[in-house]
Amino acid sequence: MNRDKNTLDWCALIAMQPSAGLIPKALREVATQLHTDSRGTLFRIGEPVRHVYLVIDGEVRLIRLERHGSEVILQRSRGGFIAEASLDSKIYHCDAVTAEPSTLLLLPAVAFRTALEDDPTFCKAWQSQLAKEIRKLRAQCERLSLHSAADRITHYIESEGDDGALTLKQSRKSWAAELGLTHEALYRALRRMQEDGTLLIEGNQFTRKP
Repeated sequence: MNRDKNTLDWCALIAMQPSAGLIPKALREVATQLHTDSRGTLFRIGEPVRHVYLVIDGEVRLIRLERHGSEVILQRSRGGFIAEASLDSKIYHCDAVTAEPSTLLLLPAVAFRTALEDDPTFCKAWQSQLAKEIRKLRAQCERLSLHSAADRITHYIESEGDDGALTLKQSRKSWAAELGLTHEALYRALRRMQEDGTLLIEGNQFTRKP
């Protein structure tokens, strides 16, 4: 893992991840940019909470291990803040690992809490950000309750896209995992939807047809 400090191009970071625009000047001055390899570990369960993490590029997973050693994925993030709930805790309650080479911003937790207390504008923006994440999680829970792959695909396009169109910003294999499907099941469903005329696929652009 490589860290960069005091050389951050905030315009470029915000262009890549708009959530970075929420970060006030006081936090920008102490932020660190982290570059990780695939399967890098950000923190382990039980470790003290030292940072708030913002995923700029790549994929981070929050996981716990079952008794037999298999992983339970609690959250996947390909952009945005992760482990927000840890800000009010002394220790992390899960592990965080990168699933591919990733770029993140590390914001010291103490400075983050101070900024929330001292900067009303940032505090309000942070509350709006958390509300947005709650709405996203609700949509995800609703999507995973749907039985067919086609219904999950349609729900994702309608909830995450714009006017029935979606530009996919991740691999189809990662998308399948987010939909709770195997990548084979996703490919079959996409092919059927394309063949029956309900979905137009052009590269990474997916458009629902009436």
